[in-house]
Amino acid sequence: MFKKSGILAAAAIFAAAIGVSGVEARDYISIVGSSTVYPFATVAAEQFGKTTKFKTPKIEATGSGGGLKLFCAGVGIEHPDIANASRRIKKSEVENCTAHGVNEVVEVKIGYDGIVLANSKKRAPLKLSRKDVFLALAKDVPDPSGGEKLVSYPYKTWKDVNSSLPATMIEVLGPPPTSGTRDAFLELAMEGGCQQFAWIKDMKNKDKKAYKRICHTIREDGAFVEAGENDNLIVQKLDVNPDGVGIFGFSFLDQNSDKIQGSYIEGVEPTFEDIADGSYPISRPLYFYVKKAHVGSIPGIAEYLAEFTSEKAWGEDGYLADKGMIPMPEDERTKFRNDAKALNPLEM
Repeated sequence: MFKKSGILAAAAIFAAAIGVSGVEARDYISIVGSSTVYPFATVAAEQFGKTTKFKTPKIEATGSGGGLKLFCAGVGIEHPDIANASRRIKKSEVENCTAHGVNEVVEVKIGYDGIVLANSKKRAPLKLSRKDVFLALAKDVPDPSGGEKLVSYPYKTWKDVNSSLPATMIEVLGPPPTSGTRDAFLELAMEGGCQQFAWIKDMKNKDKKAYKRICHTIREDGAFVEAGENDNLIVQKLDVNPDGVGIFGFSFLDQNSDKIQGSYIEGVEPTFEDIADGSYPISRPLYFYVKKAHVGSIPGIAEYLAEFTSEKAWGEDGYLADKGMIPMPEDERTKFRNDAKALNPLEM
């Protein structure tokens, strides 16, 4: 059995080696980041704690952006070892890591997830297009009366957006700017709908900043409410307010299918199968990032990677699929398992 004193001694040597003082040695893995990846990481961490000699990792749901900021703040026992992310790390975040001495980061893609717009089962499911989503939630949209000009907040109900939709007020609970789900929603759903207007799409090559401002800016008149990183709270609010719509990852829909249902997007329902085969339009990959400098110093990191990337965890019949994560194809699983085992640094 791995003795706690040995773990603490190794951590203390590690802290001294990198110039950290006055910080208690750490004998557990510290993980931060995405609320979408959180339930998958939690079940893997619990399995890891039960089946190995190491402590169960401690995990915080800080949002992808917030987690990567903490992760990139430095090397040492006061900084996290792993950051979960529901989007790929940005070049600016890699540069921030480098600026703080985090020079070797291992990228582990873990699977796929769909972003859903869900409502209570007390109402009929919504049948939306990405264009509907953009018109309902963007701050500035093309003038309904025509012409190549923008107006703010012309639509108050879903029926205003599309006559086939219900005449209920647009009330959407969504993730904050620190969330990877928010980033992916803006890119896949909002921008996907924004591009349905040719004159805005043409703007992408002429004035990229103006294009992004139009396509990625959420309305601020109260129709969209930032609900924090607690997706379970959104589920509870949808149950209380049947006319509301919530935005979160497929796994939360999957785990709460007795209360809520996903909206159809472009005629496709958010199901495990339709996300896996690419039919569902709003899907994205999930990741976590590992600080290579901490491997071998903070006990258990390599073993945690082995657990997460095992077929019993992320395989087609693994326990993460049971939690709603969409497994990668076998060749991708092999690649990222090998990268994790070899601790191959990320290349952007």
